[in-house]
Amino acid sequence: MMKIVRGRALLNDPVHNKSTAFSLEERDRYGLQGLLPYSVTDIKKQQQRVLAHLRSKASNLEKYVYLNDLLERNQRLFYRTLIDHIGEIMPLVYTPTVGEACTKFTQIFRKPQGFYITPADRGKVLSRFENWPENDVRIIVVTDGERILGLGDLGANGMGIPIGKMALYVACAGIHPDHCMPVMLDVGTGNQALRDDPLYLGYPYPRLTGQDYLSLVDEFVEAVQYKFPDALIQFEDFSSQNAFTLLDRYVGSIRCFNDDIQGTAAVTLAGIHASCRITRKTFSKQKIMLLGTGSAATGIAGLLLSAFRKAGLSEAEARSQISFVDRQGLVVVAREKIKPRIQPFAREHTAMDFVNAIAVIQPDVLIGATGTAGAFSEAAIRTMAQYQEHPVIIALSNPTSHTECTAEQAYRWSGGRAIFASGSPFAPVVLGERCYYPAQGNNVYVYPGIGLGVMASQARLVIERMFLAAAEELANQVTTAEIERGSIYPDLTRVRAVSLRIAIRVCQIACQEGLAGVKLPDDLGTHVRALMYEPDY
Repeated sequence: MMKIVRGRALLNDPVHNKSTAFSLEERDRYGLQGLLPYSVTDIKKQQQRVLAHLRSKASNLEKYVYLNDLLERNQRLFYRTLIDHIGEIMPLVYTPTVGEACTKFTQIFRKPQGFYITPADRGKVLSRFENWPENDVRIIVVTDGERILGLGDLGANGMGIPIGKMALYVACAGIHPDHCMPVMLDVGTGNQALRDDPLYLGYPYPRLTGQDYLSLVDEFVEAVQYKFPDALIQFEDFSSQNAFTLLDRYVGSIRCFNDDIQGTAAVTLAGIHASCRITRKTFSKQKIMLLGTGSAATGIAGLLLSAFRKAGLSEAEARSQISFVDRQGLVVVAREKIKPRIQPFAREHTAMDFVNAIAVIQPDVLIGATGTAGAFSEAAIRTMAQYQEHPVIIALSNPTSHTECTAEQAYRWSGGRAIFASGSPFAPVVLGERCYYPAQGNNVYVYPGIGLGVMASQARLVIERMFLAAAEELANQVTTAEIERGSIYPDLTRVRAVSLRIAIRVCQIACQEGLAGVKLPDDLGTHVRALMYEPDY
């Protein structure tokens, strides 16, 4: 029989604590009389107090710490406030603030969250999972900390990423917190400064590589299949090489995806689809130029290829619409060393720099996935605007300090004609008498809905069709009013509705492909909506 938590223990239990919202009758029943102030306040009034405290903080990092403390005190109040004020709070619990929080993880560490696996756990990962307090885990976000946003190898400090992603799964798709598990594969770090830091909390040895690394990841994956058989594994912020290696290794046999490769691709594709409503150009005729050749850019190219083929282009025609630029300039056939995944997109041109490549190819869409601030130079944006009435500029890199260009730069250098979106949020920009509203192409529009759909259908695998459908659905959710103001993504306040629509599409595909693990009802909307957690008292 489960013991009923009472008194101070109840107030210290973040899952069940309601603080001043406990009624007088509940205070009598649970031994809370004398432990709380007299006034009984509902969750809305508590939110007012939370927001007042939050807005009084001097820096975003202080706000991040305060919000984490709130999560540890009162889980329902934290999530209700995040949902009701998503536009204000999401940048504090995730990008861009989470980047600074990861770099300062050891300094701001308060209470452990998530689950850590190190080489010292080799051979014991399954038994270690017995220590996790929940048995019905449905979503796992895992990183090894090697490529945190655009910040590089942060080792165990990268745990802030899975924790932040899990908070957004709850807020943006209604995944119950009990079903969520952030995991850090702490396999060491190549960051010497971290290993030398006496306050560093991670495994203070050089990063595992090769078979030693893969065997530990294999053990983790196998342990998940045994202990949490209904769980979806989302790989997050791995190096490009490991990201593709692990995705290729597991995607055909277990329920998993890589958000940096597949989630980013779907969000970007959605933005391109929506931009066609502004430029009035046919999607299949779009010429796309990608700056960067890492996992995000490569994933985008792969999904674009499939989308072009779905639109009726041949393989060769689809590839001809996509070009890559890196530090050496346009990726051309004559170059000696080209990454194997980029090779099929090499162009039959002479070598040329970035700006000249824009002038020669005249792309409709320019996508940045470099992690390098300022990679979209004034000359590049002005050249785009020279050839396109409404150049589409998508600067994906996070955090804000690493974005390829700012919203203000894109609008100003294009004479106010750019259609701009970025990975991290930018405030509205005023130029002359016009106000511009930059869109945020954040993966939060896609991965929570994918996870919710997989959970609702118990799909055995996560397949490419699901990401193509997610991109189409996300683009469809952009309203006419949003298009008219130049935004190519929906307002963030509607993200739960977007996640619901994406989840329904995922369920439909799971049924069509014979991947659903349960018989789904005809009314998928009601079925999925019933699974969505609504934090309240």
